[in-house]
Amino acid sequence: MRLSTRVAALCVGLLVSHHAAAAELPQRWVSAGGALSEWVSALGGESKLVGVDTTSQHPEALKALPSIGYQRQLSAEGVLSLRPQILVGTEEMGPPAVLSQIRTAGVQVELFSARPDLPTLQGNLQQLGKLLGAEDKAAQLFEAYQQQLDQQKIRVTQAQLAQTSPGVLVLLGHAGGKPLIAGKDTAADWLIQKAGGHNLATHTGYKPFSNESLISLDPEVLVFADRALTGEAARVALFKENPILSSTRAAKDGRVMELDPTLLVGGLGPRLPQALKKISDGFYPGTAAQ
Repeated sequence: MRLSTRVAALCVGLLVSHHAAAAELPQRWVSAGGALSEWVSALGGESKLVGVDTTSQHPEALKALPSIGYQRQLSAEGVLSLRPQILVGTEEMGPPAVLSQIRTAGVQVELFSARPDLPTLQGNLQQLGKLLGAEDKAAQLFEAYQQQLDQQKIRVTQAQLAQTSPGVLVLLGHAGGKPLIAGKDTAADWLIQKAGGHNLATHTGYKPFSNESLISLDPEVLVFADRALTGEAARVALFKENPILSSTRAAKDGRVMELDPTLLVGGLGPRLPQALKKISDGFYPGTAAQ
């Protein structure tokens, strides 16, 4: 009887300790950076979100949350009005003076790397898992992500047995305006490589190109992401504002693909493996593995 009492007391103690630990975790979250917000949701933290930035568009339910504006141009008043316990974002979040104000107000500010590689993603998921009390879930999500990329690598390898890797440019624009070209160390470059393409841009980050440069590179495939328009309207605006693009092989051969711009914000997000399959099919028409 005494042993049973001790066991019961131990169980109660563990239960109380578990609830106390859970209570210490932040319960009111604000997130800035599309991919990061998607991971918070994937880890079961969507109900804790009380606000997101304008790049956080997925899942659909996030669009109903109060907006704190663009991740690089936050205001302390806008964030603090939501009474968050924690603000999470990538190193792209700012400006620094605003983040300092938010910290001074007693809000926990956690910065994550947006570097597009798997070790960074693994570290981000581990840290998010700790903050949400979902470390096991974070490990499972990363393992599943790796498996999807392994399957993608097999698809690309099979496709390249029949076709050569196409030269690609990724254009990021706004309502068709002069686009920025995605270079190295960007999520777009990572996506091109994993989809089996060759990024013709050799600079780092996102930079504008001259018309002469675009023509000299003469991409076989153009991938464009418009932050204001979608579908055929985005395609028409791109070529209207940048008629020189019509002279590229990609345009002449009809190999112009649209990409959701929110896939490129906040590092590697959970929807990227699915997007890779679609892009690979465009890079290797008729040969991509099922």
